[in-house]
Amino acid sequence: MHFTMNSLGNREPLVLVGGDIFFFFISLWISLVLRNLSLPSFALFHIYLAPFGILFVVWLFVFYIAGLYDRHTTILQSRLPGVLFNTQVVNSVIAVLFFYLIPFFGITPKTLLFIYLIVSFFIILSWRMYGYFFLGRHEPEQAILVGSGEEMKELFEEVNANPLHNLHFITSVDLSRADTPIFWGEIIDRVYSENVSLIAIDLTSQRVEPILPHLYNLIFSKIRFIDMHKIYEDIFDRVPLSLLTYNWFLENISSQPRVAYDALKRVMDILISLPLALLSLVVYPFVYVAIKLEDRGPLFIAQERVGQNNKLITILKFRTMSSNDNGRYGADGTSNLKVTKVGAFLRKSRIDELPQLISVLKGDQSLIGPRPELPSLVKLYEQEIPYYNVRNIIKPGLSGWAQIYQENHPHHGQAVNETKEKLSYDLYYIKNRSLLVDIKIALKTIKTLLSRVGK
Repeated sequence: MHFTMNSLGNREPLVLVGGDIFFFFISLWISLVLRNLSLPSFALFHIYLAPFGILFVVWLFVFYIAGLYDRHTTILQSRLPGVLFNTQVVNSVIAVLFFYLIPFFGITPKTLLFIYLIVSFFIILSWRMYGYFFLGRHEPEQAILVGSGEEMKELFEEVNANPLHNLHFITSVDLSRADTPIFWGEIIDRVYSENVSLIAIDLTSQRVEPILPHLYNLIFSKIRFIDMHKIYEDIFDRVPLSLLTYNWFLENISSQPRVAYDALKRVMDILISLPLALLSLVVYPFVYVAIKLEDRGPLFIAQERVGQNNKLITILKFRTMSSNDNGRYGADGTSNLKVTKVGAFLRKSRIDELPQLISVLKGDQSLIGPRPELPSLVKLYEQEIPYYNVRNIIKPGLSGWAQIYQENHPHHGQAVNETKEKLSYDLYYIKNRSLLVDIKIALKTIKTLLSRVGK
């Protein structure tokens, strides 16, 4: 069994390299099809085969340097798109320099190269995240989980119930009880007898210090250690609430602008929201007629929300209630006003939020970011939820990470517990935000909206 596990571990990089090479060539063939809108002849394919073949070899070295053949890339899958995207940027620069500075091959495939870089990104990403699971992975990696609290229980149950994670916890060790040499002797015996190759451990816990000497010698037995919370974030797409201390915020959160990302995001906001705002004008007359026929009330409501750096912004929405409650809620945490029949449809379809595109064009909001809250709710949550105001360090958005991934995300009322969980999603986004993450949220938002329309 020990030989089998080692052979599988040694085989994984070879499977990844072989798959990458195969799909590099497949991407080239597909790119030629898209470029010429016809099936390429063997002669045409052969012309590009030599220069791109050299590039593929160079790109494999770039992949290796980026860690795409390390074992952790098969465990922390949510980080794969970002790593692959950054790697492809480097590969793009290499490709441009290769074709334009080395005229030996006599070709400078501008359009083809552009198409290829896009096609290969999505094909390699699909291969790494889905194809490799069926072809390259067999037995899950044996692991031990060392931690405490509800998050450890969540992680243990989710990993062992889902074979897609390619990981199996043979046991979990509660740090609150693991303080005897006899107990740790039994754990170390299981490491060797059950071919454990990875230990996921809560390195932030104060209780971990006394047990580190017991684990030290395992590093000489090729046992890898990984922070339990990295796996938790990767699987649940949120920051573990137990991590939220001043130290965590100082290490992971900054108000320092990300110049390139912020500028590109602003350009994307304008380029996307402007045509959407113009197209949405077609809907306005129908909404106006529907609202007037039901109760003759106003078409819009204007509400104050808390924006970036806790500054108040004003947003417009189509009216969905009998009037504007301005965040005034009853004892049960919900509004005393009634949602109209037209308003219920507008909320379900998200049509009520179309006027907020004006706020995006003004720069008060972005298309993607944490949802802005009413000032009254922000005041309540700042008292009830530690570090809540940190979510306002960036510009709010029409759709966000929590809206996509949190099953019970709060809306239209007070909900302290749900908002506390929502903060873990918002902080995950703030920590990991990038153009690629924003695109992912946008695509999933479109999918959600289309599924609602289909119901």
